Amino acid sequence: MKDILSPLIDACQWILEFWHDLVGGSWGWSIILLTFTVRIAILPLTFKGVKSMQRLQTLQPEIKAIQERFKDDRQRMNQEVMAFYQREKVNPLGSCLPLVLQIPFFISLFYLLRSAEFKADISGNAAFGPIDNLAQSISFSDQPALLIGLIVLYVGTQLAATMVTAFSADPTQRRIMLALPFVFVIFIVNFQAGLIVYWITTNVWTIGQQLLVKKLYPKPERPAGAGTPTATPARGKPPAEAATAAVVADGKPAKAAKAEKASGDGNGGPVKAPPRSPRKKKKRSGRRR
Repeated sequence: MKDILSPLIDACQWILEFWHDLVGGSWGWSIILLTFTVRIAILPLTFKGVKSMQRLQTLQPEIKAIQERFKDDRQRMNQEVMAFYQREKVNPLGSCLPLVLQIPFFISLFYLLRSAEFKADISGNAAFGPIDNLAQSISFSDQPALLIGLIVLYVGTQLAATMVTAFSADPTQRRIMLALPFVFVIFIVNFQAGLIVYWITTNVWTIGQQLLVKKLYPKPERPAGAGTPTATPARGKPPAEAATAAVVADGKPAKAAKAEKASGDGNGGPVKAPPRSPRKKKKRSGRRR
């Protein structure tokens, strides 16, 4: 993994050294500015992901209608949902791309802080506020209050970032995302202090970014009746089932439609029988007595 990310590790080191030479002071400020640099670099993709997420929000009623209609046939339901995404030209995974792009930078900084070369570069100026050394993990036995404070900051900012980004997600998915910060605490306590500073900074950036996005990109309104899904016959199934589903989609159950057809003309009145044709009189043969 380290060999694969070697160019990215060198890039992170160059950015850190650039900001340190420009700003000076602690290397902690350079890590914070590195975080800003990464987030600004992926900002166009972030805005694209936000638009994709908002687009999915407007399509949720149609998606739920498809899921409800084909709830007894999961394979058919998945096919219809994917076909609906294609018709609407929306990518359900588009909003995850900015998050995925941040992972290589995080791993690169992890390897950089562990390298002997970088530790030698920051020696003598490795402290940042109450943190003694950004390239080392914080021991609970030596600085319990500092470690607990950083963990509380991480969990709090991560929960806030999740709340502003996943407010329209599925309830089950949202609960899982809210539980993840507590799971990650097991790994966070063993990370170098510089990584915790990076993670807290990116969470704060996400919170501010989402609040700004809500003002710049308000949720679009879905036009009434636009994109209403229509039933199409599945393979091997007669078109009569599709017609029945179309009647249901129009708001009238199939049984009600049949009853309406049998009992009336749809306007509240009974169906009048056609007039009987006049009966012709038969000619009687023979002489009249």
